Amino acid sequence: MVQGTVQVTHGGSSRWRRRSGEYPTLTAALAVAGDGDVLSIAPGTYRENLVLHHAVTLRGPEDGSGSVRIAPLDGVALTLRASAVVQDLHLEGQDRAAPALLVEDGSPELTDLRVSTRSAAGIEVRGTGARPLVRRCTVENPAGVGIVVLDGGGGVFEECEVVASGQTGFSVRGGGRPRLERCRIHHSTGAGIAVTGEGSGLEALGCEVYEVRGAGVQIAARAAARLTDCAVHRTTADGVTLDTDAVLTLAGCDIHDIPENAVDLRSRSVLTLSRTSVRRFGRNGLSVWDPGTRVDAESCEIHDSTGDYPAVWVSDGATASLDSCRVHDVPDALFVLDRGSAVEVSDSDLSQVRNTAVSVSDGATARLDDCRIREAGTGAWFRDHGSGGTLTGCTVDAVQTGVIVTKGADPALERCTVTSPAEAGFYVSAGGRGTFTACRVTDSSGFGFHVLDGCRTTLTRCHTERCARGGYEFPEDGPVVEECTGDGPGPRQAARSAPGGGFDGAQTGVRTVTAVRSSVAQPAPAVQASVPRPADPGEAGAAAAATRASGAVLGQLDGLVGLDSVKREVRALTDMIEVGRRRQQAGLKAASVRRHLVFTGSPGTGKTTVARLYGEILASLGVLERGHLVEVSRVDLVGEHIGSTAIRTQEAFERARGGVLFIDEAYALAPEDSGRDFGREAIDTLVKLMEDHRDAVVVIVAGYTAEMERFLTVNPGVASRFSRTIAFGDYGPGELLRIVEQQAEEHEYRLGEGTAEALLTYFTDLPKGPAFGNGRTARQTFESMVERHAGRVAQLSEPSTDELTLLFPADLPTLPTPC
Repeated sequence: MVQGTVQVTHGGSSRWRRRSGEYPTLTAALAVAGDGDVLSIAPGTYRENLVLHHAVTLRGPEDGSGSVRIAPLDGVALTLRASAVVQDLHLEGQDRAAPALLVEDGSPELTDLRVSTRSAAGIEVRGTGARPLVRRCTVENPAGVGIVVLDGGGGVFEECEVVASGQTGFSVRGGGRPRLERCRIHHSTGAGIAVTGEGSGLEALGCEVYEVRGAGVQIAARAAARLTDCAVHRTTADGVTLDTDAVLTLAGCDIHDIPENAVDLRSRSVLTLSRTSVRRFGRNGLSVWDPGTRVDAESCEIHDSTGDYPAVWVSDGATASLDSCRVHDVPDALFVLDRGSAVEVSDSDLSQVRNTAVSVSDGATARLDDCRIREAGTGAWFRDHGSGGTLTGCTVDAVQTGVIVTKGADPALERCTVTSPAEAGFYVSAGGRGTFTACRVTDSSGFGFHVLDGCRTTLTRCHTERCARGGYEFPEDGPVVEECTGDGPGPRQAARSAPGGGFDGAQTGVRTVTAVRSSVAQPAPAVQASVPRPADPGEAGAAAAATRASGAVLGQLDGLVGLDSVKREVRALTDMIEVGRRRQQAGLKAASVRRHLVFTGSPGTGKTTVARLYGEILASLGVLERGHLVEVSRVDLVGEHIGSTAIRTQEAFERARGGVLFIDEAYALAPEDSGRDFGREAIDTLVKLMEDHRDAVVVIVAGYTAEMERFLTVNPGVASRFSRTIAFGDYGPGELLRIVEQQAEEHEYRLGEGTAEALLTYFTDLPKGPAFGNGRTARQTFESMVERHAGRVAQLSEPSTDELTLLFPADLPTLPTPC
């Protein structure tokens, strides 16, 4: 029902053509209004479909006396075909086939509008003539797209907010090219920003995309975009994705708290990054795939990985360049693999890397100039035949092993220095090659240069100092050595000298030994996330010595929130294994217990944690030698070429020897539309390994319940290898509350009055769709509360201890609107 009146004030010079005055409907007022007229709308609800053909001003009351709602029962609420001015209105739409607000032509100015609708799109800008200026507008559309710009449309969006869209938050396609300034897009069920199609483009300045059930930013199909000083965080999928000739520039951006890949590129896409931070990501910080795909990063920082994957992954013929970048606090810094893949890294720092800083394999190449590698398991590892590249002027400090060359890899290193390695400075084995020119090793706890039999390595003008086990260790018929010097003890130094070459013993006091020396225990590179390492016979014993008693591990299991049925299953299995062990000790037959397990359930329900504890329990009972956990997924097992999958799977199995091989999302190895997919090869290889080495490794496969049921049918041997399935149920509201309470206690916060009740209500009302993260959602909720608390307390000049520690219901994040 129409409420209120419409006051028309004519702004032109020919007043005789129409009259100023009041009109009962907006349609009637628009019929007499012309360019320059002002339509002042009284508060009320107007069930009309408005079309603006003239450059009029349409505005609600400026005195705050009430709101103006344009809310037709169907169709488009407001269509603009002229450079009109619209301000202070509330638009509502109910048509799933039409937008609430449509701009078809002109350069209208839209200010302080609230579009609250359940339509196809909140705002749609369509056509080459449509160029609106949209300021401080809010769009909420749980049924469709928030804002869409298409068919050559453009415009500028300033300080706008898209909240709770049922699909993409801001969509650009069909040649649209808008500009966004200081906009916020959040709580969308789909990508935050999506730009698709040739000729489509977007420029964003100072914008924020967060709390998105999908990817934060998607650029695809020859589209282009530039984001400057923007933030993308708290998505459920990748942070930024590029696909099929997409082009993106990120300048001064911050991408963080991403559970998957922070940035993922494929199919000839090109990404340019400068002054950009990538942090707290669950898989790769940069994931670069396919020939023609390229990343160029300058003055960027990639750090604080929350998963077990390399920070930068370059494969399948892709290329990457890093200049003046920092990569730190990650499991592995840079992995480049597959023939044609290449990376160039200059003047960059790779530090606090738990495993390998630079890994080159499967025929890839890497070039590092003037880089610094510190506090890593292995500085650089060139793994196999065809893999190589150059390291020039690089320093490697405080690592387990400086540089490893294996299996026919052939890099060239010049003027590189390794300082204070725990094992060897440079280690060459298994037919590795390599050329080392003017390289140095100082203060090694092992050897300086350790080259094993059969490795055709060349050392020229190299030098060692203060190496505990000797400067050089290799057989007489091994590497070619020219003008190398050192101050270490002579008995460990053996060499075959090239004509005119050899050790300069007269100047340094090094005694040259010409007899062949037997090799000593080889250096043990750190455990790798995705590839095997040379075996270390002493490591298993050390791990076994550190194994906790089964009671202590079971106590930790009991301390986990919820999972009652899981705990019962694990205890029952443990009891059977323990009784079987005691029966054997008593000379009795023990029932055969199959230890391989299937874990089913949603993400965030503790499957990985329980798998790790299960391995510790088996180690404490003497069933497994070490009990360590090696977590892999499809990307770690499946290669892109015939035969490579079996090799990767065998390598993963070897890394797990003596422990648990945990395969997350195992069903991805057998997609329903697999065709010639190599995932089946991984399954077949795994089944055989489990049979041939049944006592060496426990295998746990995990994933969604329905998908895992299908997985168990893909190979006749799969179901027979896994005799027990343990189901992990979703957490209830009370259990989620307990997780938040534990997080608060761990981080020295307290829940204020009414906060526990508010959290219980929040978790009860929280949508539990496919993207629900269970324990991860609880932890993210706590992190959001801490952020909101910080924003509140930071305004206080001298906050008390209570104010610094108490979390209140007001700190809870906004509950997302269900679709």
